[in-house]
Amino acid sequence: APSPTGYMHVGNLRTALYTYLIAKQNNGKFILRIEDTDQERYVDGAVDLIYRTLRETGLIWDEGPDIGGDYGPYIQSQRQHLYMEYAKKLVESGHAYYCFCDKERLEELRLIHQISKVPHRYDGKCRSLSHEEVEANLAAGKPFVIRQKCPTEGKTTFKDVVYGEITVDNSELDDQILIKTDGMPTYNFANVVDDHLMGITHVVRGSEYLSSAPKYNLLYEGFGWEVPIYVHCSPVMRDQHNKMSKRHGDPSYEDLLAMGFLSEAVVNYVALLGWSPKGEYAETEFFTLDELTKVFDIHGISKSPAIFDLEKLKYFNAHYLRALDAEAFYPLAEPYLKEAIQNPAIDLKLVAPLVQGRCDTLLDIAPQVDFFDAVPEYSNELYCHKKMKTDEENSKEALAWVIPALEALADWSYDAIHDCLIALAEAKELKNGRIMWPVRTALSGKAVTPGGAVELTHILGKDETLKRLRAGVAHLS
Repeated sequence: APSPTGYMHVGNLRTALYTYLIAKQNNGKFILRIEDTDQERYVDGAVDLIYRTLRETGLIWDEGPDIGGDYGPYIQSQRQHLYMEYAKKLVESGHAYYCFCDKERLEELRLIHQISKVPHRYDGKCRSLSHEEVEANLAAGKPFVIRQKCPTEGKTTFKDVVYGEITVDNSELDDQILIKTDGMPTYNFANVVDDHLMGITHVVRGSEYLSSAPKYNLLYEGFGWEVPIYVHCSPVMRDQHNKMSKRHGDPSYEDLLAMGFLSEAVVNYVALLGWSPKGEYAETEFFTLDELTKVFDIHGISKSPAIFDLEKLKYFNAHYLRALDAEAFYPLAEPYLKEAIQNPAIDLKLVAPLVQGRCDTLLDIAPQVDFFDAVPEYSNELYCHKKMKTDEENSKEALAWVIPALEALADWSYDAIHDCLIALAEAKELKNGRIMWPVRTALSGKAVTPGGAVELTHILGKDETLKRLRAGVAHLS
């Protein structure tokens, strides 16, 4: 149940993915609920971003705000009338109470705890108000919140699929706010009420909520409701010591797409951030979403923090790019090819296959092909290649042979160009590289290019090729 407070970060996406996989494995329903009770942090457009991200990653929900379901509405702000009703039930049963402490008193209490260096929690001043005192305050219109009345003695135990059985001393629990002064519920209360009313069986969330789980359990017990199965996931970290954070420049899902990563690769990599396949799949790295729904095992989730490694993601992305057929790759590559190649005479569909096997991300495309528009400044040292046995002098000689051979060529097909250059090398009793390397260098001005001399010659066309070869001779003169 995401909050519309900004971008979809990697941890959010992983939580949604694990929830989806658990639901599908159990023939259950994947529910999308928007938890927007924190109106101060609400970000316009964030809900649409959540929808778009889930759709792009294939995590299609069975019930949600836009498609409805038997347990709507699925936006918490539209369920506001429910929460006060349930909070009052807790007050009546002695599991919650009205608190009339103002901001000044609460701030003073916080400062006292800060100076005393003790954990800050509400001191329970209003726990013991009589029914008459409460009614008088309410009748006077005094602002209030409703707090959970946590037991001060004994222990509370809860079970989590990942972390096992956890027991806490009740004396450590804070009387958390359930209903705020504006009548809106806190997340900690609304999620319990909604999970019960919507028949939620499994709740997947970050491990930062482990400390709140005992209070959730006490709320379930106060209502007499069944506790759902908890699955708390360890954090996704930037490094050994720091969680991922937009503030520190860590990428969101949208950022990763803008960085040239494929959604399928992101989903595959994110699935393995804190989960390991077992059995016959233990050594497998690459999974489609459909394959994940078959092999995912809730008990494979690790309690150890997962480190997000951009280089590892590139490895996954390169695999997915290479696995695409030419027809699927071209639409993805086209915007990046157009960014680098403005010349309309260049057939981009011929360029695309040359770069497909040389990219980790789509952003790797443009820097490889910018020479198709114009040869960059380059040093004649590029012509000197030890393996090809070329130097400046014999490269100039080779280009002088190639120019008339290509000028005489009537058929400018790939095969005709290939046969022409190979025949020239044979006629001069040279290895192919002695001809091909100088041609490729003159055409590109680069030490590394997608495709070799024949491909570049074919794509550039006869006039542009001859123009660049003559410029190469002049460059070497």
